[in-house]
Amino acid sequence: MCPGWNFSCRRNADQLDRDRAGWHCDSVSTLAEIEVQISALSRAEKAQVLRWVVNDLDEAFPGIEAAPGICGGEARIVRTRIPVWLLVQARRLGTSEADLLHAYPALAAEDLANAWAYHRAHPAEIDQQIRDNETGEDAA
Repeated sequence: MCPGWNFSCRRNADQLDRDRAGWHCDSVSTLAEIEVQISALSRAEKAQVLRWVVNDLDEAFPGIEAAPGICGGEARIVRTRIPVWLLVQARRLGTSEADLLHAYPALAAEDLANAWAYHRAHPAEIDQQIRDNETGEDAA
């Protein structure tokens, strides 16, 4: 979306498509500034902002990220190189959450909950990564 989220509205017709329904985003340094700006919006404008945020986060999972060049671009726990597929497969093989947390001290229980939620939303992707890693092939 925008690097900072300043909803200083410039509703120019020529910017409508480029700036997501007319909002032009300038840099904002704090969430407090955003809160002040949002409080000045009408209910309809707030609803539109909420729709944009939800659409922007549609494929986002808290605590999970995938980046080219890190773990082959596979979904992984943020701050780590622990892929979601590895945790899912360990769980399938009978490893308890307590054992996973003990084996991976960088993980918190929330990380495991995020991994399970990601797997529920993307089972084909994770299952393919498990198969690829069992056979030693790169994930497609």
